[in-house]
Amino acid sequence: MVFWGLLLPLLGTSVGAACVFLLKKDLGTGVQQALAGFAAGVMVAASIWSLIIPAIEQSSAKGRLSFLPAFAGFWLGILFLLLLDHIIPHLHRNLDKSEQKEGPKAKLNRITMMVLAVTIHNIPEGMAVGVVYAGLLSGSANITTGGALALALGIAIQNFPEGAIISMPLFTEGRSKTKSFLLGVLSGVVEPVFGGLTVLIASLVVPAMPYLLSFAAGAMLYVVVEELIPEMSSGKHSNIGVISFAVGFSVMMALDVALG
Repeated sequence: MVFWGLLLPLLGTSVGAACVFLLKKDLGTGVQQALAGFAAGVMVAASIWSLIIPAIEQSSAKGRLSFLPAFAGFWLGILFLLLLDHIIPHLHRNLDKSEQKEGPKAKLNRITMMVLAVTIHNIPEGMAVGVVYAGLLSGSANITTGGALALALGIAIQNFPEGAIISMPLFTEGRSKTKSFLLGVLSGVVEPVFGGLTVLIASLVVPAMPYLLSFAAGAMLYVVVEELIPEMSSGKHSNIGVISFAVGFSVMMALDVALG
């Protein structure tokens, strides 16, 4: 179960990268809005019910101060992602072609920066899945099977368009479809790797679980607000994104109750 849970995000990236074999142009705006909205809904619900609430419940011995580990871990997750956004090129800025200079060299630099941005942003996402499954295995973090699955599924859906926006520009710039697909898949390999490492580390440091769970929540909510909400609200009509958000949120509720 843990093995397949860790592989789900990579599967999402791989399916997105496979679009290079089927499509001749980028994904439509409506499709991107729907995918971003659904993933955002799942990840918001999973961050609260499967990460923050279990972190607080696990610290119940602290009484009225039981929120402190969750509070601290949450801000660590936010600040960590904020630091990443300052260190690496921002994904949306690099995807905005209107800000890019013309010419093969500029296009190559844009694609390289885009691959780097997606790959590094995948690291904390893999860690988030890892810490959830570590909590599930430990049995001490009040993590449900449905909550862990919902978080992994939400990240997998988010990774679908990311795989496509890597493989398809690479093919456009002259690389073969197979090589473009493989490079798209490789950008997501860091997720199961860091997820597996997090499972091993978190299992050895059970007392730190509330901090790790809320850290994952902070990282996930940062991604939702910074990346997914702008994506689901892009274009003239954002109804698709809003409805997909509600669907994703309700799906997570169903998974958490039915599988928990």
